[in-house]
Formats: sequence, structure tokens, C-alpha cells
Amino acid sequence: MLMPAIAIVLYLAATALLWRGAAAGSQGRGWIPVSLLAVLFHAETHVEAWRLLQGPDMHFFAALSLTGIGMAALTAAFGASGRMPALGIVVFPLAALSLLGYAAYGHADTASTLDWRLQLHAWLALLAYATLALAAVLALFLMLQERALRRREFHRWLAALPPLTELESLLFRSIAVGFALLTATLLTGVLFVENLFAQHLVHKTVLSLLSWLAFGALLLGRWRHGWRGATAVRWTLGAMALLVLAFFGSKFVLELVLQRPG
Repeated sequence: MLMPAIAIVLYLAATALLWRGAAAGSQGRGWIPVSLLAVLFHAETHVEAWRLLQGPDMHFFAALSLTGIGMAALTAAFGASGRMPALGIVVFPLAALSLLGYAAYGHADTASTLDWRLQLHAWLALLAYATLALAAVLALFLMLQERALRRREFHRWLAALPPLTELESLLFRSIAVGFALLTATLLTGVLFVENLFAQHLVHKTVLSLLSWLAFGALLLGRWRHGWRGATAVRWTLGAMALLVLAFFGSKFVLELVLQRPG
């Protein structure tokens, strides 16, 4: 429990540094090494578990925690390049919560029995979820920023956000990358999953396809019709909700409610 505890403390410390910077209207960089250390300790927690299990753990809490690592690592990368450090105020506590859940409840008795092809499919899925989850957080920031500007409420935390057009551009770039990863996830599922439409995979497949279509429609609408603002926020959050239901919703029901492999 030592490594998870250290990672959680470091995540919270990075969040506090970001919060203090946002409150002061400045963007320091002291949070970056703290967050990177948190990601490293978080990752080492999983590596140690995989050594004990002699294979990867992809069960519900493990998958949730791995998505948290991906979101935290991408946030640190964004922040190091000077883009949207305020993301960490939301993402790092979420990563800490995901790790806490994994440390408390998530260790499986056996490793997931996946060959390299299915492991590739699973890792692509986790990368897609992490990237698109960040896009959902960006959409929430965009919604709050637009609402504050429309009401002429110039809060100090607005200084921690980039200009509206830059935030919107970052949102769509994140969606484009996540959409490409989600496309690769679905393709590897078609190629490598033997019975994609087995009973316990039908809902996951259908919801994933609906989410893929929604993200694709949003990107097409942006390209053809210049969709932005509230329209972009609604489509992003709706598509992400479908994706969460597809993966984590189905794993929750199968593994924690029905006690079956997810």
C-alpha cells in the first residue's frame, strides 16, 4: 500500500499547487515534476501487481486505474508544453480516486487471459478512453468558460484557461486523436475478438459503435458546418457517456454484479 499512498499524496499535492496558481492568476511549473512522480508511482503499483499475477490485470478497478494513469500522463504532457495546466485540477483527483479504488478493491486473483492481439485491443481501448475522457473534461471547461463570459462573470479562475478559440481547438484536436484510437480499437476488435457479438459483448459493441458514430459526426460537423460552443459540448459529453456505458458500465455489471469475467 506504500506506493499507492505516495502516488495519491503526490496527485493531491500537484492539484493543490495548480489550485493555488489558478487562485493567484498565475501558472507556475512546480506541479509538473510532482505530477510526473505521481504517474510513475501509480504505474509502478500496477507493474508490481502484474509481477505477482504473472500477467496483466484488466479487471474493472484495474482498467479504471489504468485510464486514470493515461489521463494524468496526458495532462502532465499538456501542461509541460504550456497547454491547459488547469486540466490537472480535475484530472489528478480523478486519477487519485481511481488508484484508491484499485488499491482497496481492485486486485484480481488471476491475470487476464489475453494473448498479444487481445492485449493490443485492450491497450488501444484504454488509450482511447483516456484521450476522450480528457476531451470531455475540456468540453466542461469550455461550457463553464462560455457561461461565465456570457454572464460577464470574470472570475479569477478564468485566467488559468486559454482563450476560448484555443480551448476549442485543443478540444477538437483531442477528439480527433481519441477518435483515431477508438477506430483502431474497433478494428482490432473485429479482427481479433473471435465472437464479437457474443451475448455479453453485444451491448458493449453497439454502445461503442454509437459513440464512434457520435464522435465522427461531431468531427464532420466541425469540418463541414463549423460546429462549436454548446453544440460541441453536447455532442462530446453525449458520445463520452455512451463510451463509459460501453466499457465501464458493462464491466461493472458483469464483474461486480454478476460475478462473471468482463
